[in-house]
Amino acid sequence: MTEEILINVTPQETRVAVLDHGVIEELHIERTSHRGLVGNVYLGRVARVLPGMQSAFVEIGLDRAAFLHVADIWEYKNAPHATDATGKITQKLIEHLIREGQSLMVQVIKDPIGTKGARLSTQISLAGRLLVHLPQDSHIGISQRIEDEAERALLKDSLTKLFPPDVPHGGFIIRTLAERATERELARDVEYLTKLWSEIEARSKLAKQATLLHQDLSLAERVLRDFANEETQRVIVDNEPAKAALIDFAERYSPALTERVQLHQGARPLFDMYGAEQEIERALHRRVDLKSGGYLIFDQTEALTTIDVNTGGFVGGRSFDDTIFKTNLEAAQAIARQLRLRNLGGIIIIDFIDMDLAEHREAVLEALKTAIASDRTRLTVNGFTHLGLVEMTRKRTRESLAHVLCEPCPTCQGRGEIKTAQTVCYEILREIMREAKQFNPREMRILAAPSVIDLFLEDESATLAQISQDIERPVSLQPEATYSQEQYDIVLL
Repeated sequence: MTEEILINVTPQETRVAVLDHGVIEELHIERTSHRGLVGNVYLGRVARVLPGMQSAFVEIGLDRAAFLHVADIWEYKNAPHATDATGKITQKLIEHLIREGQSLMVQVIKDPIGTKGARLSTQISLAGRLLVHLPQDSHIGISQRIEDEAERALLKDSLTKLFPPDVPHGGFIIRTLAERATERELARDVEYLTKLWSEIEARSKLAKQATLLHQDLSLAERVLRDFANEETQRVIVDNEPAKAALIDFAERYSPALTERVQLHQGARPLFDMYGAEQEIERALHRRVDLKSGGYLIFDQTEALTTIDVNTGGFVGGRSFDDTIFKTNLEAAQAIARQLRLRNLGGIIIIDFIDMDLAEHREAVLEALKTAIASDRTRLTVNGFTHLGLVEMTRKRTRESLAHVLCEPCPTCQGRGEIKTAQTVCYEILREIMREAKQFNPREMRILAAPSVIDLFLEDESATLAQISQDIERPVSLQPEATYSQEQYDIVLL
């Protein structure tokens, strides 16, 4: 057993770090005031149907209406398509499936991200430790990560035996954690999930529109359900009530984990002792240094994330090609880890250093695929493009670490740059000329940041004097320490 899970609990937030061989591989943060919505089930109200976009906005009790695409409507995906007079299959339209004002049971599949509202599905899925229950479905599926065919057949047979013949039971997906699970363990999950669905159905019949019917587990509980496995050596939590709640949860759903839940009692904070605080800080930096001397640059936008690989000071190879190859191999490992630490999702573009040899490109691509194989989130890697970039996607269901912990800079408004003091000086001079033509003040006073005022007093003093002469009015200066470099006011006196 090589994995450890650290859980730091305060009234305001819960933080989780997953360690593999002592190295932090994943970070998760959930705040009490902004708890994630993924997995929550609501009785929604269809507020607006948009035939042109084949989508709808659904009120579920949040500040913003949530988004439902026709492809996420269960009837669209599962009911047979109609045919026209020629026998051709016709596309089902959202306006034929739902209507405005209709009550609709929906589940959040993506949290609100940026300016986008939550994304919904009408196909409900309830996750247990070993199984995922699909109440509206009927088939039994198995995680692709369980590769042993004999084990797959055994699990499917064990699960099928639990259901009486010819009795509807809904669909189930056997999760990776169910590998080598006993029939009794599967039965416990089936009982829990079917009971949970019955409770949700009962609430939906009495609830008003835009009401929460079921809230997914807290982060600490999801860690035990989804992360902890036979490789997990310890689950260390630094809060006594949280430890008791986790043990109670483990006793009900995974008794084998009960003895592995431990309380951190050292004088030093848990995250400090294992270096998690420093790792969180580094995961917010744009630059990530590699051991070889190379480095990565991460730039995150609303639509995609770009990662640039640079050799930096690494000159350790026997040749230039060898140096580039070794840097790219190390970068592939670091990128896979940073994707997990930063919880980056959506479209990801990686600009590896250009490699002339095809076998080097193939080796780097294979190293990247191997490094991301252990990621719990679904990824696809499309290989190198004609421009030498690697395109990949990582499923995005929750906000990235940076979006949880940070906000746009109030000075640059998230641009990453600000205008120079000289640029602001010239803007002010143009504004003075405009104001002088429209108004007839006795005097003009410039209020600006000290750096801008200093430039007016030094390098641009002659320019300011010339402007004052041209408008035939005095121009005075007043530094404002609280102003940002781009901020200024022109007062007419």
